[in-house]
Amino acid sequence: MNNAELQARKEQAFARGMGNLYPFYVAKAENAEIWDVEGNRYVDFAAGIAVTNTGHMHPKVKAAVAAQLDAFSHTCAMVTPYASMVTLAESLNRLAPGNSPKRSILVTTGAEAVENAVKIARAHTGRPGVIAFQGGFHGRTNLTMGLTGKIAPYKAGFGPFPGEIYHLPFPIAYHGRSEEACLEALNQLFHCDIEPGRVAAIVIEPVQGEGGFYPAPASFMQALRRVCDEHGIVLICDEIQTGFARTGKLFATEYAGIEPDLITLAKGLAGGFPLAAVTGKAAIMDAANPGGLGGTYAASPLGCVAANAVLEVIEQEQLCHKALAIGEYLEGRLNRLKARYPQWVGEIRITGAMVAMELVQEGDANRPNPELTKAVIAKAQEHGLILLSCGVRANVIRILAPLTIPQAQLGEGADKLEAIFAELG
Repeated sequence: MNNAELQARKEQAFARGMGNLYPFYVAKAENAEIWDVEGNRYVDFAAGIAVTNTGHMHPKVKAAVAAQLDAFSHTCAMVTPYASMVTLAESLNRLAPGNSPKRSILVTTGAEAVENAVKIARAHTGRPGVIAFQGGFHGRTNLTMGLTGKIAPYKAGFGPFPGEIYHLPFPIAYHGRSEEACLEALNQLFHCDIEPGRVAAIVIEPVQGEGGFYPAPASFMQALRRVCDEHGIVLICDEIQTGFARTGKLFATEYAGIEPDLITLAKGLAGGFPLAAVTGKAAIMDAANPGGLGGTYAASPLGCVAANAVLEVIEQEQLCHKALAIGEYLEGRLNRLKARYPQWVGEIRITGAMVAMELVQEGDANRPNPELTKAVIAKAQEHGLILLSCGVRANVIRILAPLTIPQAQLGEGADKLEAIFAELG
């Protein structure tokens, strides 16, 4: 069995809409290393798209899940619940930003969390409208595709999408889009498209993920908080990619010093097991009637014990501090690349260990370089490196190394990235 044979079988068995970035097949993974079925080793700079923040197969997560498997794997939390789900909800309520009393629900996927957050906001306000942002990503279900502000590949050909969804520009100084202009666009939206009294929620990623790793300025987040307070709008912070120490704080919203009404969580929550959550102010979370929230696999026992272990690891191993150290190291390495290839490397964006490098032509921010981005990603496999791209213009290299990555492997991955640029240069 080799990679080529498996890829051929996969292409026959799977719909083409569910592609794979790299045509190799994983046999084993440990911390920040992955081995394929042919024995090739890779340094993992993707972490399953910010899922394995605690590394692949962290011993504490592995032990917790093994113990749970010896007990039971599923009962349905809405029929016969269990202690681990209560413990996890209590922890999320305690750790979520702000001092208001909190409640949580546990579901299965990030998109499901976003859908439920919108449901809760609509139940609380009695309003239909939802505002999201250009470049945002919130999932692949029909509602979350409607919220997502990126056409290719997520929305093309899949409409129509639900009504009463509106998109605003997201402030990106590198592209000349100011906070003031974006806030004025919100003001115009209230005057031209939907009055604030009909808006249930504003949904925002504190750092845009698929859109290009653009951080929302703290002052912009604070302005949105004031607008929502003024008009009774629920502020939903989508922390699915940014949560659980990835950005150097447990939640990226903490950088803005605000308390969101609701936060959506998934990815890094359970260290590789499918689990998601909505956590928020109790007065808002309790708006839904009993039975209105949940799901057959919601609060999976395996996911809950894994998540409880993940939270312990984040605290005990000081992963927020490690995220900051990773970002600081990679900033130095990427700035070295920028100095060497100023015609290619535009802006470097670092929020903890959420690291991005925007590739352009002739150093011009207005001339994206998706061809070079694609070439870098393709070359990565040859060099034993797993890299991701993102961005509305498909020209951003993103690095999401596990927060537990040893310094030697972090340096090795950076060396591999430099070697890729040297080959392409």
